[in-house]
Amino acid sequence: MKKIPIYFMPGLAASPEIFENLTLDKEKYSLHYLKWIAPLDLDEGIANYAYRLSAFIKEENPVLVGVSFGGILVQEMALFVKPRKVIIISSVKNQNELPQKFKFAKFTKIYKLFPTKVVENFEQYAQYFLGKPLKKKADLYKKYLSVRDKTYLKWSIYNVLKWKQLNPIKSIVHIHGNKDTVFPIKNIKNSIEIKGGTHVMILMKAKQITKIIDTVLTC
Repeated sequence: MKKIPIYFMPGLAASPEIFENLTLDKEKYSLHYLKWIAPLDLDEGIANYAYRLSAFIKEENPVLVGVSFGGILVQEMALFVKPRKVIIISSVKNQNELPQKFKFAKFTKIYKLFPTKVVENFEQYAQYFLGKPLKKKADLYKKYLSVRDKTYLKWSIYNVLKWKQLNPIKSIVHIHGNKDTVFPIKNIKNSIEIKGGTHVMILMKAKQITKIIDTVLTC
């Protein structure tokens, strides 16, 4: 039996390592991991970016899986690769699911003040984190936030806030945690809810997410 190809897209500034806790059967699926590429410039549209990234998909009718901003991106990529299924995790299906604070940031343009230097030079700032909980989070960020380029960070933030999709695409499956504070579930419609799932549940709830993906793709 031919394996089902799955392409994974990580969240904003994240590396493919965020998917390392998923345990999908490699006898059933061929697993491929996409990485962020540099935008041409700050004005590159998300559709053109998605088109360029689609060149890395070599299989026909793949499954696209995206986390957070990666979930937005795979929806844009779906226009170019004809996927059999799109699965988004801790993400949004249209601009109406974005929280009010995002809309406020877009209107006031306060996002331009985002301190990209903190991400660019994370190790330098991490040394000032005190207490075990903060140090543990700092270690996670150092491991999984691999994209530090200033242009990319500004481009990404801008395109999350400016995303203009009005209606969810067909054949989309949305997995969302009820403790997500980035994209609160109160704004989310028609999702598979994971109890206790936060915005980074791809790390902490990987077993449940694996089971959901496998169920969706074998139905």
